[in-house]
Amino acid sequence: MVLESSSFSLIAIIASDMSIKNNVATSIMHIYTYNKPLTKTIHHTVLVTSTKAELFAIRCSINQATNSNDITKIIVVTDSIHATRKIFDPSVHPYQVQSAAILSELCNFFNCHKGNTIEFWECPSCLK
Repeated sequence: MVLESSSFSLIAIIASDMSIKNNVATSIMHIYTYNKPLTKTIHHTVLVTSTKAELFAIRCSINQATNSNDITKIIVVTDSIHATRKIFDPSVHPYQVQSAAILSELCNFFNCHKGNTIEFWECPSCLK
């Protein structure tokens, strides 16, 4: 269903997954546009929380998607919806650097074209 949605050329689908094994966090992001993979990003980090690793991967992907002039809609599919909520959390939390960077990118994205949108979809990893 997600890939069918991306057949409309102005949509970027960002699919993310993150895991921690032996204190190494691995975040994987796939970006699809025009119903084809645009990029795949893998980040390995040590001594960070899963939320921080997830937000960093989302930050990098949103940056790539918003730098494409023809993208008007971004759909982020993640198994860590709790992490994405931190983006819009105005309280003091340890993820503010990532949140501020993401919000800055999104602000530019929304100011570029007033019709631009972003959606966050939760898809638990157990559904594969």
